[in-house]
Amino acid sequence: MTMTDTKPRSHSGSGSTAPITPDHSRHAFAGISDSNQLNPIFARAGEATDFPLDQLPDGESLPETAYQIVHDEAMLDGNARLNLATFVGTWMDPFASKLYAESADKNMIDKDEYPQTAAIETRCWKMIASLWNAPSAEGAIGTSTIGSSEACMLGGLALKRRWQVARRAAGKSTEKPNLILSSAVQVCWEKFCNYWDVEARYVPISDEHKVLDGHDLDKYVDENTIGVVAIMGVTYTGMYEPVKEIAAALDKIQAETGLDVKIHVDGASGGMIAPFLQPDLEWDFRVDRVVSISTSAHKYGLVYPGLGWVVWRTVDDLPKDLVFDVTYLGGHMPTFALNFSRPGAQVLLQYYLFLRLGWDGYRKVQQASQDVAVYLSSEIGKMDAFELWNDGTDIPVFAWQLKKGHTDKWNLYHLSERLRLKGWLIPAYPMPDDISDLVVQRIVVRNGLSRNLAESLLLDIQEATEFLDALESPMPIEGQVSSFTH
Repeated sequence: MTMTDTKPRSHSGSGSTAPITPDHSRHAFAGISDSNQLNPIFARAGEATDFPLDQLPDGESLPETAYQIVHDEAMLDGNARLNLATFVGTWMDPFASKLYAESADKNMIDKDEYPQTAAIETRCWKMIASLWNAPSAEGAIGTSTIGSSEACMLGGLALKRRWQVARRAAGKSTEKPNLILSSAVQVCWEKFCNYWDVEARYVPISDEHKVLDGHDLDKYVDENTIGVVAIMGVTYTGMYEPVKEIAAALDKIQAETGLDVKIHVDGASGGMIAPFLQPDLEWDFRVDRVVSISTSAHKYGLVYPGLGWVVWRTVDDLPKDLVFDVTYLGGHMPTFALNFSRPGAQVLLQYYLFLRLGWDGYRKVQQASQDVAVYLSSEIGKMDAFELWNDGTDIPVFAWQLKKGHTDKWNLYHLSERLRLKGWLIPAYPMPDDISDLVVQRIVVRNGLSRNLAESLLLDIQEATEFLDALESPMPIEGQVSSFTH
């Protein structure tokens, strides 16, 4: 994930796309020349000191020189520890970094060359299957992915193929599949529906129904519904969608119509939080309608990007014609992926963390993040200017809005900009369709945001709010950019 400002998912409906053009962040350093100059202190005799920005240089340079140029330019990026916009992990311990460097050359797809990495991948998803209460880890099937977006794509493809197989067996049309989603769903699901010709049916969220909770679900389900996506940790706010309530609504629909609609749980964040912090919450394979679950290992799985996991309840829940069989060392390894060559290092990092932390270690790390999130939300909720949307007791993420009537001089975009002056990246953005006039700010608490840093952040928020409240005239609103980060 980059710190480039991006807009929230929007529903165009037409499927039209604008031409793709370079999207330089308004906060990135671009300069005014077309070259990159080397500091003379690093120059070597006979070596170029100017390098073109957008063209391949004519000649070679020493590795020290190339390193220094890249190092100095990357230095202009923000401090990852202060980036509270992204869910993506920004820190691992020195042993993990050492292991990363040692295994950066491993290609996950080459199971003949790296059979032990393939075996470790299998161990990992079996551990995760058990963590998610699969009836049998041996009877389940799973895979690693580049991230949770690929994992979601695979989960969606399996839902679509299962529906197609059933429809063809019944002699019915397979032309108009649809998938039911919250309007606050992550953009990867809109991509899935667009790329694989599935109608996206968005259930709007509101003040009364802040997440997809099964309310009015019967208005969206029909014979062409391939499944329902339930989110454990909505990107906009961090709230859990109640999987068990959604399943109960689908049970009622089946009793009335005979339609048996399954659930994919998008556990990008909550999939690695709920098992440790809310172990009694039934959201996983304990709910019979859940056939697949995905997660981002590079979020609360605590691994460097990019790595995701997806697991199906049983081998039969993943259509066999989607699985390719790869032979290595006289054995067979099923593979189901959109990517071919991809790094294996992150898989080893996940295994390292499973060994390093165990269940209790993960619980302690996640609990520490949640404690900081709840502390921050409670203190921000006490400030006169703000009203909490949620409090961070699901995943360690929460959002707040400007209290109605508090001011006509500034908005949350202005607060976001003031905090950026101190190095904090805290996005402000509009909520999804139907409540898009509501702007919120969101904080993602990850491993590494200590209580001391949180206290410093609160002081900066208080100082920025007092500055804005003291304004005698309104702040300008021209050119404000939504800084929504998935």
